Amino acid sequence: MAPHTAHAKKGTLVAEKKESLLGGFKAFLMRGNVIDLAVAVVIGAAFTNIVNSVVKGIINPIVGAFGTKDLEGYASCIKDSCKIVNGEMQGIQIQWGLVLSAVLSFVITAAVVYFLMVLPMAKILAKRAAHDKAKEGVQETLEVSELEVLKEIRDHLVAQRGPSSGSTAGSNT
Repeated sequence: MAPHTAHAKKGTLVAEKKESLLGGFKAFLMRGNVIDLAVAVVIGAAFTNIVNSVVKGIINPIVGAFGTKDLEGYASCIKDSCKIVNGEMQGIQIQWGLVLSAVLSFVITAAVVYFLMVLPMAKILAKRAAHDKAKEGVQETLEVSELEVLKEIRDHLVAQRGPSSGSTAGSNT
């Protein structure tokens, strides 16, 4: 009987551990910030497509007005001449136009995120903090006013009792 009981306890512990793992995983998925992060990744991917389209459709042609039509086509050779011979590139080509295009995409993305999301949110949070601080000041004033009113009521009640009841309490010592 004892080995059977030990086996049952071990099975129960394994089942509880699996349930706690699944429960923990479920709790992790149901937290708000995980869902917010998933939404941010999806929106970020869509936003990246928009920025890349702006760079390829607007910025590259504007830059192309001064040189080649495709910004990503700018390149320099550092060894030999950059010719294709028998389907193979001769020389070492540095595609700095590709890097410049990626940098422009990053700068545009960062500017849009900053000016359309970070800056307005900072202003909203600053206004909220100022409002909360002003509200705290009003609350403190109300508390002081209430304290003053209570002191006046106390003094008035003491005055109504007269000096004899106040002196009686003091003379018992």
